[in-house]
Amino acid sequence: MSNNLINQVDVSPLIHQYKGPFSSVVELLCDRHDGERIAFHYENASGVKRSYSYGELKRHSLLFANVLKSLGVKKGKRVAVLLPKGSELIISVLAIWRLGGVHVPLFTAFGPQAIYYRVENSGADVIITDAANRSKLNGTIAGTDAIDSSKVKIITVDKNEVNDDLDYWSSFKNVQPLEFNEVVTKDDLFVILYTSGTTGHPKGVQVPVYALAAFEAYMRYGLDVREGDVFWNMADPGWAYGLYYGLIGPLLLGGTFIVYSAPFSVANTIRVFQDYNVTNFAAAPTVYRSMRAEWDDVTSNGAERLKLRVLSSAGEPLNRDVINWAEKNLGLPIYDHYGQTEQGMVINNHHHTTLQNTYKPGSMGQAMPGFKTTILNEKGEAVGPNEEGQIAIDTEQSPLFWFKGYYQNEEKTKERFLYGNRYYLTGDDSSYDEKGFFYFSGRNDDIISSAGYRIGPFEVENAIMEHVAVSETAVVGVPDERRGELVKAYVVLKAKYTPSDQLAKEIQLHVKENLSAHEYPRIIEFVAALPKTPSGKIQRFLLRG
Repeated sequence: MSNNLINQVDVSPLIHQYKGPFSSVVELLCDRHDGERIAFHYENASGVKRSYSYGELKRHSLLFANVLKSLGVKKGKRVAVLLPKGSELIISVLAIWRLGGVHVPLFTAFGPQAIYYRVENSGADVIITDAANRSKLNGTIAGTDAIDSSKVKIITVDKNEVNDDLDYWSSFKNVQPLEFNEVVTKDDLFVILYTSGTTGHPKGVQVPVYALAAFEAYMRYGLDVREGDVFWNMADPGWAYGLYYGLIGPLLLGGTFIVYSAPFSVANTIRVFQDYNVTNFAAAPTVYRSMRAEWDDVTSNGAERLKLRVLSSAGEPLNRDVINWAEKNLGLPIYDHYGQTEQGMVINNHHHTTLQNTYKPGSMGQAMPGFKTTILNEKGEAVGPNEEGQIAIDTEQSPLFWFKGYYQNEEKTKERFLYGNRYYLTGDDSSYDEKGFFYFSGRNDDIISSAGYRIGPFEVENAIMEHVAVSETAVVGVPDERRGELVKAYVVLKAKYTPSDQLAKEIQLHVKENLSAHEYPRIIEFVAALPKTPSGKIQRFLLRG
């Protein structure tokens, strides 16, 4: 395929830079930067505003690292973090990485079940949380799956309960800064991030230090984050796009970024653009669709004063009409990008000035420098232009490839390398044209993509099945103009229960409280039976219509 501009980009400096060993990951993310420079501007729903410098992050994380060290955290130890966006989250992960520890992100919308599985599977024996999320560690309403505080040490921000938790900020008192960071190599893990699966529990993606090379490549080539930019990635750092490119990536570059911890609204988004002179913005398509829907109602406060230079989208395909709207109302096109938890971003409409000719509206773009992507047919053979198949990464020709496999899950890892070690299979169907532009067709499994979140039906179905009225259930994604897809559950009730709106609401609330606020089924349809194969496997494709 033709992608001459991509091939001309030399990624060898990145490869060399991240060969290691390093005095620590934090040397790259914090310590080497100008201590006076603003790392991020913070704002929350209560109106609290504060800016933090790299020097402040260094001082606080050196202190907290010694706190964690006193609790037994050392190289390779897992530490789970259940915190909203903010200084405590960033200080915590920097402290973990100073010790060579492994960060296990926990999305704050998760309920007790989702949290318990990730903590148990990862082997984390320290959890950092806050008062608002602390009760989720106590287990489900039925009293099961509670975190054993006698085995797992818990640190809580703004502790307000009588328990054995260590209070976060109080722990900093009378503590000396960590004297030495832990040396790490490019193959050492620094993150285990769980991604949804269509069957079975979520899979732990092992992220090695060398992944930083690919993260920096995307920040520079895909997003074109430059010196002087004020960068805002709206994604939550409990997920790959927000963690890799909303927290780690900006820290790598040593620039200034936005940490906004409040519910989304179009009016507030525009205000943040204006208040902080945001120049480079990335978000899921649902954000742009919401902006388009509400634009005329909220732009009377001077949207023309925006300083935006770059708009990017990731998480699900971007509609062409949304791109047209952005060009008309924001004066900029939105560039669509493609990636996944297991590898980060690998196909982009690149913003970098040397790659401007790799932009084509309606496509996902071309392979990112450092990666060779292709399409495989059902036999595992590479096919030519305009032929449908599965997106695969040619690992032999992808020097920035870093995926180490799923944590303690060899079976699922093998599924990603079905045709040998050369090709990594993404699980997404696509085709490419004569110039190497890829066009998304869909998932070849049952993953649901809603508002930028990847949702596996298995966890949702498990949560629904725990409701006393439910006999069977199947969960699918259905199209939605704003969110891309909505989670819909088909539910078969037990004999003594009758379908009703009230029962549907009870089931929804049960999933919200026990699994996650972002995964609950927004639509419930009661049915007499589910379509199945002769062997009893649910045929979700028939339910999607």
